[in-house]
Amino acid sequence: MTELKYIYATRAAEGTIRPDPAQEAVLPEFERIRAALAAPPPKKGLFGLKAKKPEPVKGLYLWGGVGRGKSFLMDLFASHVSVPKRRVHFHAFMQEIHAGLNEARKAGASDAVVPVADRIADEVRLLAFDEMTITDITDAMIVGRLFERLFERGVTVVTTSNRHPDDLYKDGLNRQLFLPFIKEIKERLTVWELVSPTDYRQDRLSGEQVYFHPANAAAREKIDAIWHEMTGAPRVRGEAPTKGGRMAEQRHRTGEELVLKIKGREVVIPRFRNGVGRASFWDLCSAMLGPGDYLAIAGAVRVLILEDVPRLGMEKFNEAKRFVTLVDALYEAKVKLVVSAADEPERLYMDGAGSFEFERTASRLREMQDKDWATDPD
Repeated sequence: MTELKYIYATRAAEGTIRPDPAQEAVLPEFERIRAALAAPPPKKGLFGLKAKKPEPVKGLYLWGGVGRGKSFLMDLFASHVSVPKRRVHFHAFMQEIHAGLNEARKAGASDAVVPVADRIADEVRLLAFDEMTITDITDAMIVGRLFERLFERGVTVVTTSNRHPDDLYKDGLNRQLFLPFIKEIKERLTVWELVSPTDYRQDRLSGEQVYFHPANAAAREKIDAIWHEMTGAPRVRGEAPTKGGRMAEQRHRTGEELVLKIKGREVVIPRFRNGVGRASFWDLCSAMLGPGDYLAIAGAVRVLILEDVPRLGMEKFNEAKRFVTLVDALYEAKVKLVVSAADEPERLYMDGAGSFEFERTASRLREMQDKDWATDPD
């Protein structure tokens, strides 16, 4: 039995995971990559000449529906790879790339992609991405040349995605310029569909409490436990959302920012990991966001944890309107919502203009707590 299969079987026997034939079937691919990366480097040539840099180990493009265990398998794989590696969400990686390109251009680089890719290749042999997706034309124009250079430098890529490579940047502007990247992905990476009937992410919340009031330390501790369970992020005590600002800087140890580019603007979910977003009410409802922004958020996450919803009224009329719009977007997209709030849904907005309209939002908040809500029919 290979190393990864043994670890998987051991965890299944211990009851810490539920064995899934679809997950077990892809383990040999992960083991192939792990073993190849662990192999000793090639010996020097004649007369002590430096050996030619080896070709990168053929990577893996693991795609399939949300909640099927892709990120779990990536965690299992990456934690048992001994070579220098980087595990990162694809959105966060591309943000770093854009920043690096800007620095390289300021430094006078004639081709900014080369020094950025070379810096990465000097640091790692493996790039492990969560949720590769291309929605921005700027990203689409960069990734082809970037990855071509990374492959030339011997970097191996393993990634998860909810889409088949052929559907990346589907219907995007000037997509024909993006097609060579799709071809290279299919040549350099094994494309594997993870077909499982079980959405484990939804199962974790089925029947569990998802609305907590009041929004105190006890509620925060329970929400921390949900965040940890659904994302695998380490528990960090003493971290609380702050009014009017983003989460504490410790968030970088427990999830990365997700920045959504919408019509030239940026909408930030302060913490994002494995399809689960986490933000405070003030992060998403005090900012000048509109329906299109909330639709983008609903399309980017499978579960949203929203903390510290206050009592609302005329003094927070604009914030309340945005909260209503956010809940509507999440409801229509069937996104699971975990909330900590000052009071029960019906008591969040009791007086003043807008209280009548808020009744529908309170009703939806109640409905979204049901264990069978957002589950697919048989």
